[in-house]
Amino acid sequence: MKKVGIIVGNGKLPLYFLKEAEAKGIEGYLIGLFDTIEEEIKNHKNYKSFNIGEIGEITKYLLINDIKEVVMLGKVEKSILFQEMKLDYFGERLMEKLPDKKDETLLFGVISFLRLNKIKVLPQNHLLGDMMFKERCYTKNVPSQGDKKTIQIGIEAAKALSEIDAGQTVVCKESSVVALEGIEGTDKTIERAGEYAGEECIIIKMARPQQDMRVDIPAVGIETVKRAVQIKAKGIVAEANKMLFLDMKDCIELAEKNNIFIIGVKI
Repeated sequence: MKKVGIIVGNGKLPLYFLKEAEAKGIEGYLIGLFDTIEEEIKNHKNYKSFNIGEIGEITKYLLINDIKEVVMLGKVEKSILFQEMKLDYFGERLMEKLPDKKDETLLFGVISFLRLNKIKVLPQNHLLGDMMFKERCYTKNVPSQGDKKTIQIGIEAAKALSEIDAGQTVVCKESSVVALEGIEGTDKTIERAGEYAGEECIIIKMARPQQDMRVDIPAVGIETVKRAVQIKAKGIVAEANKMLFLDMKDCIELAEKNNIFIIGVKI
């Protein structure tokens, strides 16, 4: 049976991938990085826990189990990253060579180390092509002409934010940016926007300018829509062809019930 390693962060994305892999006769070996990952993953027969800084131990585990391909899935929150990182010997050597501690730099450092050991990192949308955002409006609710102007401003702001690797989400209202994502993550950014700007905000999430599909593909899922409902947002905008749309059916149903539009836009 073909094997694939799954390096697991927070959220349900690793579960979606695991189910697709198993349906195709591929055995998944799950490597958990945090205590906060899904319980269903922790209970899997091939689950093993490591600290995110144990690069050498993770690679050794993959090699011992004859795993030549891995996929990196799930959120690696910055706050958890800095609070809980414990470096092994190879993790320390890797950190010494990196020019900075940006999310993207750390991830590519790990990818390079794995590749040196003849382990290939697959794109995150491997087996999940049907879950990628398309260029379309997914809901019966559609943005107005005024909303389109606000969306364009939000797209420009989100792209500028992602260029410096600070975040990928902005929230706008009436042609103004009201919240930018930082270390707190998408959900807290949406909550903050609702607190300061009130109802009818538009949530815009973009990929990095040169998005590498192996790492940190942005995603919109049911939790994003729930946060939008909570602040009585007007809409959610995601970049087509570069982002994952999780729990699609449930997201659309909840959005339409609350008069929220969801659209994919091509940049």
